[in-house]
Amino acid sequence: MGNSFGQLFKITTFGESHGVAIGVTIDGCPAGIELDEAFIQSELDRRKPGQSKITTQRKEADKFEILSGVFEGKSTGMPIAILIRNKDAKSKDYSHIADKFRPSHADYTYEKKYGLRDYRGGGRSSARETAARVAAGAIAKLFLKSIGVDINAYVSKVGDISAPHYTQLDLSKTESNIVRCPDQKTADRMIELIDSVRKDQDTIGGVVTGVIKGTPVGLGEPVFDKLHAELGKAMLSINAVKGFEYGSGFHGTTMRGSQHNDEYIKEGDQVKTKTNHSGGIQGGISNGEDIYFNVAFKPVATIMKDQQSVDKEGNEVTVSGKGRHDPCVVPRAVPIVEAMAALVIADFYMIGQSGKLR
Repeated sequence: MGNSFGQLFKITTFGESHGVAIGVTIDGCPAGIELDEAFIQSELDRRKPGQSKITTQRKEADKFEILSGVFEGKSTGMPIAILIRNKDAKSKDYSHIADKFRPSHADYTYEKKYGLRDYRGGGRSSARETAARVAAGAIAKLFLKSIGVDINAYVSKVGDISAPHYTQLDLSKTESNIVRCPDQKTADRMIELIDSVRKDQDTIGGVVTGVIKGTPVGLGEPVFDKLHAELGKAMLSINAVKGFEYGSGFHGTTMRGSQHNDEYIKEGDQVKTKTNHSGGIQGGISNGEDIYFNVAFKPVATIMKDQQSVDKEGNEVTVSGKGRHDPCVVPRAVPIVEAMAALVIADFYMIGQSGKLR
């Protein structure tokens, strides 16, 4: 049913936006990983609603409970179950669209696929589900930290306002402002734009850039399970994502092969590349260089303006925006992008280990 992700480091999420709780089971996490609960909570805090004037004002503490798979602070190798209870769901905000389809939402397609839908906040199709992914991703990050892999994401674009390339930025400053852009001057302009759009009762999209450092050489498979293909699937599974590119991406089409090729050099006992247009992946397999990618997010579909639509009977109706929603999703999407990247790398690392004879 599409609720699981991964092969060996595998997660399954459950729950709806306005249900009792959401949660995740993580199957395949190696035993002996120290599960820093303060770190897991801090990752959830980065995603939770109500954290600034440019995010939805729904108030959810997103406090998690570990139900299984952990003993004396370490993973046991058994399935880890995490529960996050919903506290501030206001289902009455959605009663007006119980029989109407909101433009550019999953309402119509969900209804046609299943014959019914939970209209309260979008039910299972709500971005509320991503809190479960962030919890699982935090555990994947703790696992990857033990092998020297570091994952960071940041807001690189809002509307037509862009930040410099990641190589020109100090990514440790990403959390220094509410839009999560490590370049403060650019961040100030982004915040001003988002706030202006919010006051106009509208929404705007943007781009989150992810950077993975310290990836071992050899992760990924050469045919269908290419590393960049799985990263693309992971990112495109996130709500509101419309595009994914890695390395030189679409810009690479404007270059010649002589400009685009990453020539090999030797640095001490390591093989490196002079440039990194490949984005750390060649032939679907990691080459040890930084893996970097962009994830494009559309404007949030719910706007506080009247829009034309139809109801279940096919009658033309007007849909009015109500409830609490983000004017721009990208600031809260940063930890989600990191979480999905961590899940992909953790899974491929374990697959790589299982494919070797010692």
